[in-house]
Amino acid sequence: MSYEPELSVALEAVRAAGSILRRHYEHGTESWEKSADNPVTLADLEADKAIGERLGAAFPDDAILSEETIREDTRLEKRRVWIVDPMDGTKEFTRRIPEFAVSIALTEDGEPVVGAIHNPAAGVTVWATRGGGAFRDDQRVSVSHCAQLEDAVVIASRTEISRDQFAPYDGWFAELRPVGSIAWKLACVACGDGDLNISVAPKNEWDVCAGDLLVREAGGIYVDFEGATRRYNQPDPLIDKGMAAGPHALVERFFERQRQLG
Repeated sequence: MSYEPELSVALEAVRAAGSILRRHYEHGTESWEKSADNPVTLADLEADKAIGERLGAAFPDDAILSEETIREDTRLEKRRVWIVDPMDGTKEFTRRIPEFAVSIALTEDGEPVVGAIHNPAAGVTVWATRGGGAFRDDQRVSVSHCAQLEDAVVIASRTEISRDQFAPYDGWFAELRPVGSIAWKLACVACGDGDLNISVAPKNEWDVCAGDLLVREAGGIYVDFEGATRRYNQPDPLIDKGMAAGPHALVERFFERQRQLG
């Protein structure tokens, strides 16, 4: 099945939201705490509005699950649900680190079928459709061919690294590279700009749904530490398991080594 109309609207929406974020990034924005260590900015809300207007106008029968406007209880009854993060990486945005992104995915029956991630600071869009491959702008991309942990560049949360949550894996990899937004990390893995992403802290469906499809369509996998894929649009969007993304062989090497830890 072709998803060209949905992809076209998703790309328009991520870029429109990205333009809003870039304007606020360059000129400053108002920010506050939604909860402890959970910032939100005026840029988030403006970007969310721009996305919602475009998706709602084009696909009025679809539901939307967004980080900033979790408003539709009826989404659980819908076959098609857009899962949106108007800005993943708000901490990086407020600290002026260019590692934040807009993330939009369409799911059908819980499976991602369209995904688009746009980093407005880098001016890069990575997108995919189910069965159609993954692309960085107009260039097809794939996950890396790295198959050995000792050769792998692992891109991971700088917060998780700073909290020593990667201490159990000390010395396993060639490089442990801190990167901001999880959506952007998954886009980087899909493009082969990092070999493996490992995340141990909880995350939400809107953080990773689009990136999950990008990695899959780039030839990799995104699974929890038990080897299971995520079915999206759950009643509780929180993902409280560790997750790994990358080439099949490399992810399996990680799990094998992890099992040896007991």
